[in-house]
Amino acid sequence: MRGFGRTLIRAWRDPRARWPKRVALVLAVLLVVPVVTGAAALRLTYAGELLDGTQTRGRDAIWLGHAWVDGRKKDADIDAFARRIKGTGIRDLYVHTGPLEHNGTLPADRYPRARWLIDAVHREMPGVRVHAWLGDKLATESPDGLRLERAASRAAVVRSAEQILDVGFDGVHFDLEPLHSDDRDYLSLLDDLRVLTRARDVPLSVAAHQIDPLPALHSAAGALAGHPKWWSQAFFAEVARRVDQIAVMSYDTALPVESLYGGYVAQQTSLAIEVTPEDTDLLMGLPFYHTEELGHHAHAETAAAAVRGARLGLGRTDRDRERFGVALYVDFAATEADWTAYREGWGCVAAKC
Repeated sequence: MRGFGRTLIRAWRDPRARWPKRVALVLAVLLVVPVVTGAAALRLTYAGELLDGTQTRGRDAIWLGHAWVDGRKKDADIDAFARRIKGTGIRDLYVHTGPLEHNGTLPADRYPRARWLIDAVHREMPGVRVHAWLGDKLATESPDGLRLERAASRAAVVRSAEQILDVGFDGVHFDLEPLHSDDRDYLSLLDDLRVLTRARDVPLSVAAHQIDPLPALHSAAGALAGHPKWWSQAFFAEVARRVDQIAVMSYDTALPVESLYGGYVAQQTSLAIEVTPEDTDLLMGLPFYHTEELGHHAHAETAAAAVRGARLGLGRTDRDRERFGVALYVDFAATEADWTAYREGWGCVAAKC
């Protein structure tokens, strides 16, 4: 290795390498400067004072696992959960009730205890709403999955929503991924679902991808990696206009430092507030899970950083916005530290929680 190093040094010093060295330096500047500049901007975005009034409005939500409808949870679990959220701003429960089949249908045997859960929540947690969380993998980046371009599949999804509302759920929540920006078939599906939910007088909510932190970043990511992770702000607005609630999945950012992640959430909050209608609930996702992988670093993506970021973005963009909250993902992976960060950072609607 030392011999190879000496060879590289001699090659770098060679006068004939003048132009290659210039090209290498230019490429290094083009790659490094935007990264350093972006990191500095996020760090600055995370700084500042939290304003009074940037706390819970009693419109928060939590994603709950499938165990609540398949028979694994019991009455004791209901009692414990009721104690857990007492006094907090949690109003909506997104309970995993799917997944959908790739043709859009939903087998009834996937939620045998749904009615028990709905009745128990209404009895023990008055005012809390139970939404059926339905989702599926989309065939946008692989050959298998739900194909929204097929009218028959979209019609089947609407029938599945109707089927689940017949059980007694208070609303329906959709999480379809990976969902590319500017997908007109998705907007068409939302239009059809909205007809159903308005007729039933129940809320329609969706889990939303993050918004381009830089202009047209989703297009660049799609061209380079085949995975346009972000939505354009304009497409986010199109979705938000068609639903009653939109919950931003503001996690899995790959950011390695807590302050950068918190600054990113503050930026995402501002971008979302700018285009979400006043009559649509906007919720920012909080990471209540702790996996370590390329796209998620638990030491950086903390609930505390997300809460602070959401409060900063809210205070800077629309401090008095009433229809705003946070959504906790996910109940079965949450720790006491997560719940403490939520209660202490985001506040309570009662004297104690």
